[in-house]
Amino acid sequence: MTDTSHPTIPASELRVGLYVHLDLAWIDHPFASSSFKIGTQQQIDTIHSLGLQRLRYSPERSDPPASAATAVHEAVSRAAPSQADAAAAPTPVPEALPASAATPSATQWAQTQRLAQLQCERQYAESSRAVKALFEQVQAAPQQAGQASAALVQSMVSQLTQNAESALRLLADGACDRSSQHAINVAVLSVLLGQAMGHGAEDLQALALAALWHDVGKLELPQRVRLRDDTFGPSHLKLYQEHVMHSVVWGKRLGLPAPALLGIAQHHELADGSGFPRGLAADKIAPISHILALVNRYDGLCNPANPIKALTPHEALAQIFASLKARFEARTLSAFIRMMGIYPPGSVVQLSDGRYALVMSVNAARPLKPRLRVYDAQPGADEPAWLDLQQEPHLNIQRSLRPDQLPRPALNQLSPRPRVCYYFERAVDLHPPDGAGA
Repeated sequence: MTDTSHPTIPASELRVGLYVHLDLAWIDHPFASSSFKIGTQQQIDTIHSLGLQRLRYSPERSDPPASAATAVHEAVSRAAPSQADAAAAPTPVPEALPASAATPSATQWAQTQRLAQLQCERQYAESSRAVKALFEQVQAAPQQAGQASAALVQSMVSQLTQNAESALRLLADGACDRSSQHAINVAVLSVLLGQAMGHGAEDLQALALAALWHDVGKLELPQRVRLRDDTFGPSHLKLYQEHVMHSVVWGKRLGLPAPALLGIAQHHELADGSGFPRGLAADKIAPISHILALVNRYDGLCNPANPIKALTPHEALAQIFASLKARFEARTLSAFIRMMGIYPPGSVVQLSDGRYALVMSVNAARPLKPRLRVYDAQPGADEPAWLDLQQEPHLNIQRSLRPDQLPRPALNQLSPRPRVCYYFERAVDLHPPDGAGA
């Protein structure tokens, strides 16, 4: 709820020296704190990009308005800033940060992480809009939808294969579009896993196409059976399973290549022969189909139709390994666990020093040392701090928790996502300066 104890000001009237309060979740803006004194015009421009019409501010903590002469000087400086001015531009000063994170380098690194988060969410939003448009177009113009999807996955695979290392990042729940979330999650994780297993660009494109369209056949099903339910009787279950056949038919209308069609046809086949529609054994299932079946199951456990049944990413991975291991090809499962780590993004954890944290990003090449947001219990702290476990050799994750096991203050600050939504990014410039995350 927005605090009404502070006066508000139109975004158009922001100025350097004003102490403002952003009524946004910490993950939805790139600043080191939600409350800070504006230090540069660049910060004003960034605030404008957030779409806020009015902002709360603290008059008693703000600098007095500049004189007319000073204002003119500032306007000229903004129009042509010198390199020295640009280098000296201050960053927002948080209201309360741990002493170890209060250094300029640590603040700068934290802001870099927020900017990376927002950039990743913008890329996801672009993909989500494109996929949603494909789904809306497919019935009226399947050939055009197929061509557009081929261009989309070619761009995705090209971006991924150009990365020396890729990181998997958790997105804000508000960034996720429900209508396209499952398709994008399965596509992103499948392509990352395919790359980790050594598949080439052609295989990865077929895998991404199969991931995007694997459920398109549900258009042919009654609404009541489009989402699998444990209460289905034999007739409803048979009807639900027919979506695979329908998806292959639609895939042909879309003009998908044969490897993608095979991936769609086998995305519910399991290594122990218990899958459908044909009950194939492991050696009869295509390699990309093994990937698709595993990733599809993982996302289904994290994001089921009934949110009450949702597992945390750590729980989903643990259940697959402990109870469902025989259903998935061993090499594929092993590669998936290595890529995701024991605590995938979205996992709520407790560190060896007792602090609570939310796993935000995992480097696919170094999954056991993820990047976290850590609950800051200091009085006045309004958001969690960034921490990179790769820079903390004596610190590790002690255990996984369900969100309802967190103390209320930690739950409110960390704000775990009710639905898990992923996208990938290039794994560069992700490490804090020495001591920044201590």
